[in-house]
Amino acid sequence: MLVAVAGAAGTVLNQRSEGHSAAASEVSPFEQARRTGVQDLLNRWAKAVRSGDEAALAALFDAGAAPEFLAAEVRRSRNLTGVPLADWGYEIGSGPETPVPSDVAERLQATDVWAPHVFLRYGIAGADTASTRKPVSLVVARRGDEWKLVSDAALPQYDRSTWRGPWDFGPVVSRTVETDGGVSVVLGHPWQQARIDDIATELVAAVPAVTEVWGTQWPRRALVIVAADQEEFTHQVGEQHSGSDIAAVSISDAVVPGAAAVTGQRIVFSPTAGERLTEASRRAVLRHELTHVAARATTVDGSPMWVLEGFADYVGHRDSGATVAEVAPTVSAAVAAHGPPSRLPSDADFAAGGDRSLAAYESAWTVAEFVADRFGEDELRSLYGELSAGPADDATIDHRVRSAIGVPTQELIGEWGTWLADTVR
Repeated sequence: MLVAVAGAAGTVLNQRSEGHSAAASEVSPFEQARRTGVQDLLNRWAKAVRSGDEAALAALFDAGAAPEFLAAEVRRSRNLTGVPLADWGYEIGSGPETPVPSDVAERLQATDVWAPHVFLRYGIAGADTASTRKPVSLVVARRGDEWKLVSDAALPQYDRSTWRGPWDFGPVVSRTVETDGGVSVVLGHPWQQARIDDIATELVAAVPAVTEVWGTQWPRRALVIVAADQEEFTHQVGEQHSGSDIAAVSISDAVVPGAAAVTGQRIVFSPTAGERLTEASRRAVLRHELTHVAARATTVDGSPMWVLEGFADYVGHRDSGATVAEVAPTVSAAVAAHGPPSRLPSDADFAAGGDRSLAAYESAWTVAEFVADRFGEDELRSLYGELSAGPADDATIDHRVRSAIGVPTQELIGEWGTWLADTVR
């Protein structure tokens, strides 16, 4: 039961950064005036939302704006009162000009109508070392010298949409706990308070447990979000993950080489996780995802999934006292019936879904468990460091395996299979 849930925990190793603010190096006086006027509007919008000044907020909306847009912003402002914000603002980013739909421009009959590339910039106090940025599909209108808000509805014809945070799905409550690197925060909704408290309590032990294996070279804090339903879960982690199939996902903005920190790191628990997770499996899932958070800055996309997921599961189950048969029942049964595996799980195995995906996670964990048992935990960490450097052909992978643990890949597979068969037996 333990790994059937924990092993299904997914990870988004590289959610693309949603953009960065950047003014064009050379703009016309008209464009500069546009940007200045709209940025002033965005600053007042952010201040009104964060302060809860509903009168000031209402004054920012154009007469042609849909009433539900203002209503949603009022709800957002109210829902944010329980969130420990370190930063909240809107800014104009760079990007190609987005045409305003002709029907919108004609309906408004304004002096100017613009659909700038806008980003919500926010950070959570303690948990975030730097703010993250998320897209806003904004349309604004100018009447005379004054800019007003018109819409944040999606413009699918231009691949524009507005990101939604937990505060767009109901009132948000938070629980802050001290971890060995500072402050960790759990966000959720009032009706999820018991789950929030359970995760917050587990974080206190989980963060140092990850540090014990990975080392201190990570923030040693986390931001955890407990999603209320599939819609909220999808907005946080993307449409490629189903909240009914996995327990949790770790996400981040794209890693910028040489940057001091990885922004946008979050662990998002699925809406069904509370029903599916026991105390033991919640412990394993949280430590698994925290390991991805710790390793994110040095992990390159396209690295073999068996080492990424196997290492994370190793940390998740470390010192749990669970047996191989308990953590990896699918693989144990297959080995008992058909003998040991002859290959490492492929990336396609992880993406296949169902029992094949579950077996891939279980197999990856057994590989990591074997390496730690046979060669040592330092060598397992070295193996992760060598193989998380990005995509590589078989020859390069073999060279990296030899460098980390001193044996070629085929010998690793053979010894792992023998160890697994002996352990299952």
